[in-house]
Amino acid sequence: MLKGRHLIEPGDFQLNEIESIMQLADNIIADPEGYSLVCKGKILASLFYEPSTRTRFSFEAAMLRLGGEIIGFDDPNNSSVSKGESLGDTIRTIECYSDIAVIRHPREGTARLVSKFANEMPVINAGDGGHEHPTQTLTDLLTIRKYKGGCDNHVVGVCGDLLFGRTIHSLVKMLNRYQGVRFVFISPTELKMPAHILNQLDPKTYQEITSLDEVIGELDILYMSRVQRERFVNEEEYLRLKNYYILDKKKMKAAKQDMIVMHPLPRVNEISTEVDEDPRAVYFAQAKYGMYVRMALIAKLLGVEDKK
Repeated sequence: MLKGRHLIEPGDFQLNEIESIMQLADNIIADPEGYSLVCKGKILASLFYEPSTRTRFSFEAAMLRLGGEIIGFDDPNNSSVSKGESLGDTIRTIECYSDIAVIRHPREGTARLVSKFANEMPVINAGDGGHEHPTQTLTDLLTIRKYKGGCDNHVVGVCGDLLFGRTIHSLVKMLNRYQGVRFVFISPTELKMPAHILNQLDPKTYQEITSLDEVIGELDILYMSRVQRERFVNEEEYLRLKNYYILDKKKMKAAKQDMIVMHPLPRVNEISTEVDEDPRAVYFAQAKYGMYVRMALIAKLLGVEDKK
């Protein structure tokens, strides 16, 4: 069903197709050894034009745990890009050597462009500009399923940098496809959710607010995000906003006992380390689920999801 497809934004897949990825991820978690050879003989091209820890490592770990191999770079200066090679030529060349590619790029729309150059190789968007991050969204959905039993009928608080947060944009658009989800957007006015995302939502399903304390007791899920220094032109503006929200034990006392705290990581100061000990803090488990869901995605796109 998904073999040979590209994943550039979450809307590229239907909900039933996403559910099939979640189910395969569940199966891999239950029996990782059973899937340890499904990608034997396959090669993943890991093309990171922008720094990354979790996303790059989780993709590479995913391919290795499936029995595959990896080629690629994490600095474009170590590739022929530094010699002036065009993106199209880079992708056409890499397709000669690889079965599947994952790309992260600082320029919005690059992943979509790359998919047009790849004739037979599935392309996965690992984040482009401030626009989309679909595999983080799959990670988030798997985490919500594991801790909340499903993605329907939740009050989801999204807190921090809502203007530049590509993980947040992708997640909100995806959760909007589920039943009974209500959003609470918590941000300083300078970093509020952009209009192009709000325009996709029913106004009855969200509220915008600046105070986390005021709403934390209503939330089923609190999705924190950092203020992203790399998206700011003005350093003074970044310094003024970077500590606008800090989640600590005191704030957690007002939250529901079954609320979960998620974060795409890396964090800076927005979640105090004292919260790590709270069983409702699931962001490190979330990072591990990212590896499993990427294993499932790779297997699906290569058409090798059956155990060996």
